[in-house]
Amino acid sequence: MDDPFHNLKNSFKKNFEGFSFSEERKTAVKETIRRKQSHLELHYWKVETLKNILDSLQDEAKQGYDISTQLFRKKELSFKSDEGQLYILLHLLENKKIITSKWIEDRKYYSLTTKGKKYVTAYEHRGFIQEASLKHLIEEASL
Repeated sequence: MDDPFHNLKNSFKKNFEGFSFSEERKTAVKETIRRKQSHLELHYWKVETLKNILDSLQDEAKQGYDISTQLFRKKELSFKSDEGQLYILLHLLENKKIITSKWIEDRKYYSLTTKGKKYVTAYEHRGFIQEASLKHLIEEASL
């Protein structure tokens, strides 16, 4: 699979050659990133929003734009004012192995993993009993 960031990485290597950062500085940067991620508000990602995203990926892989369009059609407006939050959530779900992604012709497509399909099946069969489990998933994905 081609690395879409190959040229960018090479540019960084050339332009930052000779730079080195202390372990203390690296730790400080990682901590800052972690702190910023922990400030993500869970109210952005309601249980119903998560269900709608997982449902949209149930039949086929989709691009973020297609997921967003499908959410708007369902009157899901959580990402209306900041669509970038959708991509943050998709990334977090990918980190938790609920969804996966792959690049096809310079476009990133998201699809459910086996674990993601199990979540969908569970909440379809059990209904609202699974809400607590999905809420837990949201909290876990946000850490």
